[in-house]
Amino acid sequence: MVLAVDPTLLKHVGQDWVNPDQIELSPRFMSESDPFIQGILSTLKEEAEVGGMGSCLLIDSLKTALAVHLLRSYCATRPKLSSYSNGLSSVTLTLVKEYINHHLHQDLRLEEIAAIAQISPYHFLRLFKQSMGITPHQYILQCRLNQAKHLLQHSELSIVEIAIRTGFCDQSHLTRYFKRMMGTTPKHMLQLRSISERSQ
Repeated sequence: MVLAVDPTLLKHVGQDWVNPDQIELSPRFMSESDPFIQGILSTLKEEAEVGGMGSCLLIDSLKTALAVHLLRSYCATRPKLSSYSNGLSSVTLTLVKEYINHHLHQDLRLEEIAAIAQISPYHFLRLFKQSMGITPHQYILQCRLNQAKHLLQHSELSIVEIAIRTGFCDQSHLTRYFKRMMGTTPKHMLQLRSISERSQ
C-alpha cells in the first residue's frame, strides 16, 4: 500500500508546534515497522472501499491522527509543547455546536468545523473532547439521532426523508445506528406513535 501525504496537511496540523518551513521527517517509518501507521492505513483502505455515514469526517480524523503521529515520532525538529488547555471556550463551543446543528444534513468535515474555532484540526479534536467528553464524530452522530427521533415523533415525514434530512446515507444507515443507540428502530417508533394517536 502506498499513501501520499500532502505537505500542507503536516503544516496545517503542526502549525502550533513547528515552524512550517522547518518540517522535515526522518524516513525511518519507510523501513521500520510501525503498528500505529499500519492501523491507520488499514482503516483508511477499508473506509475508501466501503465508505458510509460520516465517511469524510472519519477520514479527516484519520489523516489528522496520522499527521500528528508523523510529527511527534519522526519530525527532525523537536515540536514545542502546546499551550492549549481546559477545552474550548464557552463562546467557541456554542458557535461550533450551532454550526453542527444547522448543517446536520451535510457531510460535515473536521477541517471546516475546526475553522469555526480558528485552531488546527488536531487541537480542535482534543479540546472538543475535553469540553464535551466525546469526539466531534460522536457528537454529530448523537445530534443526528436526536433530530431523527424528534422528527419521527413530531412530523409526517417518511423514514427515508428523515434519514436524508438528518445526514444519514439512507434508511438502512439510520435504522442501524438508531437501533444501536436508542434500543429500538425508527419503524417501531412510528408504529408506537400511530397506536398512541389512535387511542387518543
